[in-house]
Amino acid sequence: MEKNKISIITVVKNSSKTIEKTIQSVLSQKYKNLEYLIIDGKSTDGTLDIINRYKENISFIESQNDNGIWDAMNKGISLAKGDIIGFLNADDTYNENTLQTVDNYFNKNKIDFLFGSVEKYKLMHGYKPWKIKWSFGFYTSHSVGFFIKTNKHKEVGFYNTNFLSADLDFFYRMIVEYKLKGTSSSKKEIFGRFGKGGFSSKINYIDHLRDLNHIRIHNKQNKYFVYFIYFLKILKKPIKFLNAIKKN
Repeated sequence: MEKNKISIITVVKNSSKTIEKTIQSVLSQKYKNLEYLIIDGKSTDGTLDIINRYKENISFIESQNDNGIWDAMNKGISLAKGDIIGFLNADDTYNENTLQTVDNYFNKNKIDFLFGSVEKYKLMHGYKPWKIKWSFGFYTSHSVGFFIKTNKHKEVGFYNTNFLSADLDFFYRMIVEYKLKGTSSSKKEIFGRFGKGGFSSKINYIDHLRDLNHIRIHNKQNKYFVYFIYFLKILKKPIKFLNAIKKN
């Protein structure tokens, strides 16, 4: 029985090579209590033409200039009318029956959010909130894997567009400040596939590390501890750090 209305938000700009598979993976779900919103950043490569082929089955389509991926996601959140929100970026896809699995977890457990297993560069699974003050490698994936009650997302707030990894800032607030309750799907319950070449893959490694510092300090972690973590990360991946310096 489909108890929860699920709102899926796809933000996209110039992804004509991948957007159709993304849309099809949502619309092919057997789950019918679905709201699908696509927020397009004024694409110029034919993406909007592909989206419009499916417009009769898409709840809301907007194509306007925005201030980046997090601004577009915030638009989607403000428009969502479902009980649960999920995010599926334009390079990513859901597996069959993912939304039914999501509904089952929220029906059977007293949770505010859920992290599903995701095929990324490897199989990402589990949820380890105890790691968050040391590492952001505590969860599976934002796009594809993350689902949250709409009212709880709005309680924590929108994504802070000042950060490159605004999802990590949101997760920190969600877990540490608001103490929302969440869980993960089993390892075998794989929600979908995270595509290559997305927004996060285009961020310079040094910029990424600095962004993580700003997120932690903004959330009132001790500054000296934050920079201790920063240097540990450099020591762990020195070659990646040096290559990033050359590109900067």
